[in-house]
Amino acid sequence: MKFKKLIVASALASVLPFGAYAEDIKIGVSMALFDDNFLTLVRQAMQEKTAELDGVSAQFEDAKNDVGQQLQQVESFVNQKLDAIVINPVDTQAVAPIIKRAEAAGIPLIFVNRRPEAALPDGMAFVGSDSKVAGRLQMEYIAEKLGGKGNVAILMGELSNEATRDRTSGVEEVAAKYPDIKIIAKETGKWSRKEGIDVTNNWLLSGYEIDAIASNNDEMAIGAIMALGPNRLKDVIVGGVDATPDALAFVDKGMMALTVFQDAKGQGKASIETAVKMAKGEAVDKNVMIPYELVSPENHKEFVGRN
Repeated sequence: MKFKKLIVASALASVLPFGAYAEDIKIGVSMALFDDNFLTLVRQAMQEKTAELDGVSAQFEDAKNDVGQQLQQVESFVNQKLDAIVINPVDTQAVAPIIKRAEAAGIPLIFVNRRPEAALPDGMAFVGSDSKVAGRLQMEYIAEKLGGKGNVAILMGELSNEATRDRTSGVEEVAAKYPDIKIIAKETGKWSRKEGIDVTNNWLLSGYEIDAIASNNDEMAIGAIMALGPNRLKDVIVGGVDATPDALAFVDKGMMALTVFQDAKGQGKASIETAVKMAKGEAVDKNVMIPYELVSPENHKEFVGRN
């Protein structure tokens, strides 16, 4: 009888990750950047979820927006024989080495917030939101407020990120439906408030006549608002994405026309839940999608405290 049990256990071990048998589950987390308002909210949600779960611990590392450093962190997680790895990728187009390393080690790999460009093999999952939807929601609201006519500038995030491309594409798809709406400028502000200020100032100094600014995130949108100042802002619609606490305060003051709620808590908690399930050998969805929601002056108070 003991011999038969050993055979069954051996057969299971060949198909399930070693983390499935760990008494305690240890997760390695590499974030693209700690110094980012929205990603900080995601990380805090991950830490809170980890603290709620018995026998689960997580090690958090800051990749500091460095692809090479993030790969080194994954190497370290593999060498420590952790039970699952969660990655918020620095560059969504440069994840192949990370995927290859985790796959070779047989460690479940979960991407959070930023969807990788590469197709994910078995044993891997994505937890996040459809960024194109955010761009569409944003531009539909802007188009309505413009009355279907005006000049729009787009503040883009890091060009290496899937969210930048998809949010921008969503804005452009909606704008294309309106013959009298023109995209007159688009430039990266690198997700940064300071860069948002600098890019917007350059547009103004170049003489662009801008009726609306569609920003890929709230930080750049706030930068645009600061660059415009009270006098110009009266004539320019500014929209962001994320619905961070700072952005909601700007909406409340009537300075930001809209934002799009991206559920940082939902993404963070779901990524840890998914990692734990995969470490236990349980089935999970390949794509765990958290929906976006439009935030306007009419409903913004409903989102206070949700991120």
